[in-house]
Amino acid sequence: MGISRTLGVDEVLPRLAELHVVDVRTPGEFASGRLPGAVNIPLDRIDAGLPDLRRAAEAGALLLVCASGARSDKGAAVLASHGIAAASLAGGTRAWADAGHGLEHPPGPVRAVWGMERQVRLTAGGLVLLGLALGLFVHPAFQLLSAAIAAGLVFSAVTDTCGMAAVLGRLPFNRRGPASLG
Repeated sequence: MGISRTLGVDEVLPRLAELHVVDVRTPGEFASGRLPGAVNIPLDRIDAGLPDLRRAAEAGALLLVCASGARSDKGAAVLASHGIAAASLAGGTRAWADAGHGLEHPPGPVRAVWGMERQVRLTAGGLVLLGLALGLFVHPAFQLLSAAIAAGLVFSAVTDTCGMAAVLGRLPFNRRGPASLG
């Protein structure tokens, strides 16, 4: 794949058949639409999938994909730290769809799934409101919950990690069995 670890949609399209596409979003997000032929190995399970990913990379180029490109960039960095070359799709599935390319969906009815960012925003906002309400109506110490969530969001922004997303990713609707790279 060369030196670049990020590929644009126009670079990927003509090579899609030769790439091993790995979607690092949660299984729920993956089920809502994915690049053709993609397999799902969520970012928090990349370490467990290293043997399969190494074999796939030896057989052909790896392309990691997520919704926007941020998680796939992180996944490519993790793989690089283990000596596995992989590229990330710039802009992720959003850029793919915005360029007019279709996404595959599982057979049957499509289940509406919220992306991880939206799940985190809902959970963080709900916990902040809960802390404020309990602080007003039960005991002022409950306002510390809101402060803790705010501190967690600041830490998340500074470190570019998200503990809440890691926790939410373990919920049943964000999980599924292991994927196979073939």
